[in-house]
Amino acid sequence: RRGASAGLAVRWLILGGGVITPTVVLGALLIYGLQLMPKFREPGSADGLRVEVSGEQWWWRVSYQRTGGAAPIDVDLANEIRLPLGRRTELRLSSPDVIHSFWIPALGGKVDMTPGRITTLVLEPTRAGTYRGVCAEFCGASHAFMEFEAVVMEPPAFEAWLQQQSLPAIEPVSAATRRGLQVFESSGCGACHRVRGTDANGPVGPDLTHVGSRLGVAAGTLPNNAAGFRRWIARTHALKPDALMPAFGMLPGEDLDALALYMESLQ
Repeated sequence: RRGASAGLAVRWLILGGGVITPTVVLGALLIYGLQLMPKFREPGSADGLRVEVSGEQWWWRVSYQRTGGAAPIDVDLANEIRLPLGRRTELRLSSPDVIHSFWIPALGGKVDMTPGRITTLVLEPTRAGTYRGVCAEFCGASHAFMEFEAVVMEPPAFEAWLQQQSLPAIEPVSAATRRGLQVFESSGCGACHRVRGTDANGPVGPDLTHVGSRLGVAAGTLPNNAAGFRRWIARTHALKPDALMPAFGMLPGEDLDALALYMESLQ
């Protein structure tokens, strides 16, 4: 039965449960979170490792650098990021064309990559494994074909991988791969792509020095094998609409096969 005491209890319930308690709890969490934020924005690990990530239409340019007087390294990847387990790594995110959004759901929140601006993200992975990353901002015709892999490795394995990636490309050993290198050079691929140890030093497309050791081809569109390379080279725009790379389907079949084998051999 309604009465004066019932109305008073309802008012105190609304005031205490709907105003006072949320204000106190959320205020305490805000103060606690603000105290934690400076730590999460500190620069990378003591060894000076820094990763430059550029979101481009429609792939990811990844460059490893060491700062603070550490020995320089020359490692460029595409569509793949490797991180040491339990170490803080500074990622500097940018874009030369349109707004992209860098997102590895298992490791951290998404961060926009805005042309003309560099944004810093610090990650400290706590579990080894391979995690899927994506672009979380619509960026054009092939936005859906712009994913990458983030591989978290034990520190000794990571350092060994980093050292191996800094080496120049291996010389082709078979007749087919030597033919593939000739096709690569004669078809003008070196104008856009770099292969350290050869005359190819193009700055436009992905660095292909160790492309055969990566987990996928064309930002996760195809598997990393000779068949995947052949399909990508011959049918680029069918697989990724509006991609800047021209298709080379006009090459003879033997040349396409040799070129694909050469790409696969770049371990």
